[in-house]
Amino acid sequence: MKVGKIIKVSGPLVVAENMDEANIYDVVNVGDNRLIGEIIEMRGDKASIQVYEETSGIGPGDPVYTTGEPLSVELGPGLIESMFDGIQRPLDAFMEKAKSSFLTKGVSVTSLNRENKWDFKPTVKVGDKVSSGDVIGTVQETTVVLHKILVPYAVEGTVKEIKEGQFTVADTVCIVETEKGDKELTLMQKWPVRKGRPYSRKLNPVEPMTTGQRVIDTFFPVAKGGAAAVPGPFGAGKTVVQHQIAKWGDAEIVVYVGCGERGNEMTDVLNEFPELKDPRTGESLMKRTVLIANTSNMPVAAREASIYTGITIAEYFRDMGYSVAIMADSTSRWAEALREMSGRLEEMPGDEGYPAYLGSRLADYYERAGKVVCLGSEERQGAVTAIGAVSPPGGDISEPVTQSTLRIVKVFWGLDAQLAYKRHFPSINWLTSYSLYLDKMGVWMDKEVSPDWSALRTKAMVLLQEESNLQEIVRLVGIDALSEKDRLKLEVSKSIREDYLQQNAFHEIDTYASLHKQYKMLKLVLQFGDDSNRALEAGIHLSKILDLPIRDKIARSKYIPEAEISKIDEISDELKNDIDKLISEGGVLDA
Repeated sequence: MKVGKIIKVSGPLVVAENMDEANIYDVVNVGDNRLIGEIIEMRGDKASIQVYEETSGIGPGDPVYTTGEPLSVELGPGLIESMFDGIQRPLDAFMEKAKSSFLTKGVSVTSLNRENKWDFKPTVKVGDKVSSGDVIGTVQETTVVLHKILVPYAVEGTVKEIKEGQFTVADTVCIVETEKGDKELTLMQKWPVRKGRPYSRKLNPVEPMTTGQRVIDTFFPVAKGGAAAVPGPFGAGKTVVQHQIAKWGDAEIVVYVGCGERGNEMTDVLNEFPELKDPRTGESLMKRTVLIANTSNMPVAAREASIYTGITIAEYFRDMGYSVAIMADSTSRWAEALREMSGRLEEMPGDEGYPAYLGSRLADYYERAGKVVCLGSEERQGAVTAIGAVSPPGGDISEPVTQSTLRIVKVFWGLDAQLAYKRHFPSINWLTSYSLYLDKMGVWMDKEVSPDWSALRTKAMVLLQEESNLQEIVRLVGIDALSEKDRLKLEVSKSIREDYLQQNAFHEIDTYASLHKQYKMLKLVLQFGDDSNRALEAGIHLSKILDLPIRDKIARSKYIPEAEISKIDEISDELKNDIDKLISEGGVLDA
């Protein structure tokens, strides 16, 4: 095979000649240290290579070796509980080999551990016919994840031999007799990251991915298999929103990609996740999590790869029939890496210097989300829900990355700096955010939670919008210009904001609210509005209604544990009795 020769080095971009045998997107080894790189442009026999490691020390004349393979990830047991860098190198094994806390160039480690032995239990027998996507056996990877070993894509035939027992990921566990000869299957398979994994057909997402966050589940739900964007300025709480969804969302597998984020945020994830108990299994959250860390001080080119590495791993678990949530924090840093590489390639810039293909690259990523019928003879359904944080400079959501993202995703959780300054978290602005899944999710909620869920949600949203208009009047002419009914609307809206939408991520109970608790809480707040209106019509002065001690109990209903949510019904009964008593005592409206 021909050996290429470096003729130019520009940061992470290396240009090499004598590369006419290589193909676009081939992985290459650059220099004597054999740094990992990927060909991103071919011009004649010259290849432009983005190098995923620090390029200091290499220069013109150094060799370049092509591997003839695209950038791929290893998929098999050992993914869960692991932390990888952007090109799937396990950071603990890397640190051990490099003897350093920082990425050292030229260190080669395998993505999946070749020494760990896994207990493989076959689910097929000799003579069975198998094809792409069929499950040939299982490995209990963690206490909560049963790893299904799948027949790789484009393999079809008859099982000639199947083994049982302890094997490494590289050992042959099954031999399939195909038309092209015998094919040996191991516990592991490889897949190119830039190519979406195939499925039988895509389904219409009709079920919400519940997150336990009231503002999301009630007002702006995301479907299982949907895509959502969380744009917001610095300090508005993007990372905490994603952490909350990773912790409490009802996905079975979580893939968390820290793309160009601060190292201390990834440290928080590493420290928090093992200690957090999964509410469904009681086990550590790490038992169903894959972490990919590409912090801001790691090579910039690897940011681009980290997003694709994450979505490919997510698709792999989707193919087993799992519901997977992938968090990308943040796609703005990924777009910045695209911009830097595009600039070094001397491509014609688009808006704000981003490459002209920014929108199509974002679409390539988000379109890999979805609910699908998996390949294989056994009917399995899996879903990948993609949630991407966007960090617009200065909080300006009219910038290209946010706008390109909003053209693709169906859910927009717009974080508001003003709400964050007021310590209102999650600081999702209910007047600017939206979910295009709302109607479908409303049908599901009405069926699964309560028939009047959609009606309550609409009523609450109308009140919040009316509050915005009334606040304008108050700012202009003062609160005295409002009628008692309008003042009551302001009080009920304030209760929706502060007692319902505001949620403390660090409070043991308030951090998560089930759909049934959300329903009861919202109904209680709106009942206060209805009963108070009844009292106003009976001639009771507003101040007497607002002085009722029951309001304190309504405000504190968020701290009622899930096991005791029947107490919310008791508060509801007490509220009705208090208002009835007020009316019967015949409070007189002051002159």
